[in-house]
Amino acid sequence: MELRELRYFLAVAREENISKAAELLFIAQPSLSRQMQNLEKEIGKPLFVRGGKKITLTEAGVLLRKRAEEILSLYEKTEAELLSAEENIGGTVLIGCGESYTIETVAKAAKHLQKDHPDIRFDFFSGDGVTVSEMLDKGLIDFGVLVKPADLSKFEYVLLPQTDTWGVLMKKDSPLSEKPFISPEDLHDLPLILSKQSMRKNEISEWYKKDLQSLNIVATYNLIYNASLLVKSGLGYAVGLDKIINTTGDSELTFRPLKPKLETSLAFAWKRYQVFSKPAELFLNKLKEVL
Repeated sequence: MELRELRYFLAVAREENISKAAELLFIAQPSLSRQMQNLEKEIGKPLFVRGGKKITLTEAGVLLRKRAEEILSLYEKTEAELLSAEENIGGTVLIGCGESYTIETVAKAAKHLQKDHPDIRFDFFSGDGVTVSEMLDKGLIDFGVLVKPADLSKFEYVLLPQTDTWGVLMKKDSPLSEKPFISPEDLHDLPLILSKQSMRKNEISEWYKKDLQSLNIVATYNLIYNASLLVKSGLGYAVGLDKIINTTGDSELTFRPLKPKLETSLAFAWKRYQVFSKPAELFLNKLKEVL
């Protein structure tokens, strides 16, 4: 299985049509069809469901698409690291992170490093803790910002100094907005929008001191920006972290912290025994200076 074949396969999977993929790849359609057939023979399983004008992926095809994306991403990352000149340090530092205002600390370190090394770039990927951990473990990113209590057993890490405060995001005209804090009793019977990650880690359940099934959960989210749109639409109240969504000025929304207070800390993590590129090594040193 060659990298070229994986790139061709991803083009077909993306376009869902051999002819369109061949046109984008600047190769003949029969040649692309033959290479996809050879790839299926090599794997020993069909990758496509062929029928009509649209091509869909089989179960094996879906798995190969996921792995091919990871393989090509890692290859391109490695190639960029090897090609960067020692005397003129450049390259990209890849950082995965969830939504948190504490990313300001990471941004400060990035700004200081880029001032000294203007050819270093930063690629920030936003995702939930599970996705960031998986990418970090597979070497697809250099660093990850993980909300504790994340599983950090595979990683080295330093703690970021700030903590995130949990609360409820709601419309400003909500009767609940008149309260300075939100107690467990206030959530009873409210239409709630909860973070999938907090549900997996039982953070809200432990604070609520009851099973989450007793709550009226109308929706779940990975990123709170999407949850804020649901709140604006009147779907419900989002339980999440403070200082991510703007609630000042003309915003329709407001935020009230939970009581008893619920806070989380964040870890800036990297894979144990990781061999860093020069830009990633310099960035980690700079972050430790900032901290």
